[in-house]
Amino acid sequence: MFEKIKAACGSQAELARQLGIGVAAVTHWKRRGRIPADRVLSIERITNGQVTRHEMRPDLYPVERVAP
Repeated sequence: MFEKIKAACGSQAELARQLGIGVAAVTHWKRRGRIPADRVLSIERITNGQVTRHEMRPDLYPVERVAP
């Protein structure tokens, strides 16, 4: 997932710049394997929906089932 975010933004540095945070914070998320809940919607917006909130945090944003 982090590679997909990186591809959509161009680099971790660009993601950090657009979020207004340091590159070290993004590196920390990558090491932990989890994006903080308060950054998910911003990243979805920055990537123009190429990386969805569900992909980043399915625990918070599960896929909604459509009733038949």
